[in-house]
Amino acid sequence: MRTLYLSLGSNIGDREANLHAALERLAAPGLRVLRVSPVYETEPVDYTDQRWFLNLVAEADTDLFPLQLLARVNRIERAMGRVRTVPKGPRIIDIDILLYGHAKVHSERLEIPHPRMAERRFVLAPLADLAPDLRHPVAHRTVRELLEAAPPQVIRKFSP
Repeated sequence: MRTLYLSLGSNIGDREANLHAALERLAAPGLRVLRVSPVYETEPVDYTDQRWFLNLVAEADTDLFPLQLLARVNRIERAMGRVRTVPKGPRIIDIDILLYGHAKVHSERLEIPHPRMAERRFVLAPLADLAPDLRHPVAHRTVRELLEAAPPQVIRKFSP
């Protein structure tokens, strides 16, 4: 079993319910969700003319290979109604594979660790709640150190 971290985000419809529905769908044979961070409300990055996101990070263990995991994540996104129209635009659910053990994967379809996670406060803050001393396998810095160095972004713990 490998420990992995997934980032989940939503800014369409009932954002909180979307996150919980995705977590429930992730928990299937071959993947067990171990812990989930608090939910954060975050301003959009890149494409800013859209509703704020709710984001969280889930820690899980799996016996799936990385591309099998990617296929599962993509199936969940499609089943929940995700349609990719505007890059970085609104989405009912977005699930990104951040880390997969200490593995480094570079393929046409998948890159692990996630190539932009060190720049994204909305990923690093919830990840730091779960694993502040976890070392990034490429940057060789802890999640806490990456968060301290991340570009500014408005992010706050969500309370419904």
